[in-house]
Amino acid sequence: MEDIASNPFLRGGFCVETRPAPCSLIIFGVSGDLSNRMLIPALFNLFHKALLPDSFFILGCGRSQLSDDSFRQKVRESCQKNSLPNSKLPQLEEFLKICFYNRLDYATPGDYQALQERLKQMDQQYPGVCDRIFYLATPPGLYPKIVTQLGQSGLTKEAQDRPSSSRVVVEKPFGHDLQSAVELNNELLRYLHEHQIFRIDHYLGKETVQNILMLRFANAIFEPLWNRRYIDHIQITAAETLGVEHRAGYFEQAGLLRDMFLNHLLELLAVVAMEPPISFDANRIRDEKAKLLRSLRPFSAKEIGKNIVRGQYRAGQINKVDYIGYREETGVARDSLVETFIAAKLYIDNWRWQGVPFYLRSGKRLARQTTEIAIVFRPVPHSIFAPLSPGDLAPNVLFLNIQPKEGISLMIQAKKPGPKICLTPLALEFSYREIFGNEPPNAYERLLLDCMLGDHTLFWRRDGMETAWSLFTPVMEAWEKNPAQYQPALYPAGSWGTAEAENLIQADGRYWLV
Repeated sequence: MEDIASNPFLRGGFCVETRPAPCSLIIFGVSGDLSNRMLIPALFNLFHKALLPDSFFILGCGRSQLSDDSFRQKVRESCQKNSLPNSKLPQLEEFLKICFYNRLDYATPGDYQALQERLKQMDQQYPGVCDRIFYLATPPGLYPKIVTQLGQSGLTKEAQDRPSSSRVVVEKPFGHDLQSAVELNNELLRYLHEHQIFRIDHYLGKETVQNILMLRFANAIFEPLWNRRYIDHIQITAAETLGVEHRAGYFEQAGLLRDMFLNHLLELLAVVAMEPPISFDANRIRDEKAKLLRSLRPFSAKEIGKNIVRGQYRAGQINKVDYIGYREETGVARDSLVETFIAAKLYIDNWRWQGVPFYLRSGKRLARQTTEIAIVFRPVPHSIFAPLSPGDLAPNVLFLNIQPKEGISLMIQAKKPGPKICLTPLALEFSYREIFGNEPPNAYERLLLDCMLGDHTLFWRRDGMETAWSLFTPVMEAWEKNPAQYQPALYPAGSWGTAEAENLIQADGRYWLV
């Protein structure tokens, strides 16, 4: 390849990262699994990369009676177990110095007044710290209670000269159905403005998901083809080999539709299918995603059984290891009708995508772990390579690999050495690990950094979230009212789901590519 300096058409890359202003992060539920596995290690990684503010501290809050030193020991263990392998002990010791603990009962007003006093004291120790981020790493049922206490104690009141100086981060699930989602939003908005709320979906922090925007809108070759004239259909698959593990109590209430479809898969669909925003601005991007979600065709009563199918894993093998069925898992009812697998066909009723089917599929205890988007282009209209017909030539497919191997792959037809006519599909591949030589950042690193920056680009907005609930709430109501009619089909652990999922796509003359 030519040297970049000698050719004006070969330009170098452009990278920009903004370091946040001084702030503090207060984590409620800091003793929980989310904090230990994700939040604390991600914060240490940001510290390791010198991306945290110069003046910054972490205050963990929970019901346990811990001193600062005992809390730091827990932070040390979490970082050593889950953080970057090249992290150094001296850096860890420096990180621990900015970690503190405050005991708090979530329902006791006096504890919030004590928290306010503690924060005032720490503000003196860390000059310049004005912005506060409250991360609710607790069960969702506690969100209204905590936000109410924060609001009544004045902790979420904004500074007049700095909008969003106080922010609250909430994890999914955002409600149980449309009504509860609306009620939750109303509760939050009693004491918060919309711009103070960060509804987090960790999938959006993954590098490949962010890269979809760059791929579409920073390259001239893709966007002109990104429509019904050139694309035959799109597939989105999010498969896990894991079962419900220790989450049976939650999963029995939620099911896979609430756990995966309502957030992760719909967000992936929105990023892939949205119209170009006028700028790389949080509200402009979220405007387009909301418009896209409003364009999704609702499921009619007839289509609920036809275009969305559900399944539940039974006993089977993955990599020659035996696994029990969902109904044998600890904490699961022996007659449970909760789905662990869903496949659906959706349509977007707008000019760009009219008539293009979107096939979405997700499940637990499947053959392998992968999250992947496949954009399948239309076949060539005519083959000049007799005796091959257009149907003999595999279509071009753009694969966006989100996990576990982040990257992009484009399947094309090429000549194989040998006979005059000898065509074979080949992949043009880009791998993050191979090109950049290291692991992509943890998704929570990006999202935590954006919370500190006050950047909502990768977070749900109220209208988008409630639109998603309005699409699937009728489906869930139909399942609950007619359990015999819509009971999940069983599929063996280690398979790719139910026969009904295969029929869903094969009835259209297509097949799953993963």
